[in-house]
Amino acid sequence: MKSTAFAATALALLALTAACGNGTEAGGGGADEAASAPAPSPSATATRAATEPATADAPFGAACSAVPASGEGSFTGMADDPVATAASNNPVLSTLVAAVKKAGLVDTLNSAKNITVFAPTNDAFAKIPKATLDKVLADKATLTKILTYHVVSGRKTPADLSDASPATLQGGKLSVKGSGEDYTVNDAKVVCGNVPTGNATVYIVDTVLMPQ
Repeated sequence: MKSTAFAATALALLALTAACGNGTEAGGGGADEAASAPAPSPSATATRAATEPATADAPFGAACSAVPASGEGSFTGMADDPVATAASNNPVLSTLVAAVKKAGLVDTLNSAKNITVFAPTNDAFAKIPKATLDKVLADKATLTKILTYHVVSGRKTPADLSDASPATLQGGKLSVKGSGEDYTVNDAKVVCGNVPTGNATVYIVDTVLMPQ
């Protein structure tokens, strides 16, 4: 009986040892397979990123693709500079920058603390008849009223603008509505929003805002 019991115990130990060995091999095989699995291709990663929703603090909008990918005019470069300087490095805002210089507002905007600027694109200014635009650009008082109507106090997030009537530096109020990545400011559409600069948050719009 003792020899039979000893033999049974030995067989059980051998079976247990074999099972452990098989488990180790299985685990090792899984790790090897994971290590040898091909990494996602860059194109697949880019496609996934493009289809994922934008984060709350990221710029959004179809026209954001026109912003340079690198350099001082990029989102990263603009984030380091005060708003008028940041705009001067962005090619889609060159007409706005020229107007700001004519009105003598560069220092005013650059020295302001925590503001939001609704910045018309070059195409937005192009909607205005040339004779009218030239007349406005030559009239500093009128130009200043129009440009300061695009500036409000505080750094406004998209959530702040879902249904808002912020007071402008000019004294009038804007009507801002929207959600997600679809916002309007009066009759203008935000084409690239939530762009950070050193002292402001910028929403690029497709139409020049006129004081009511």
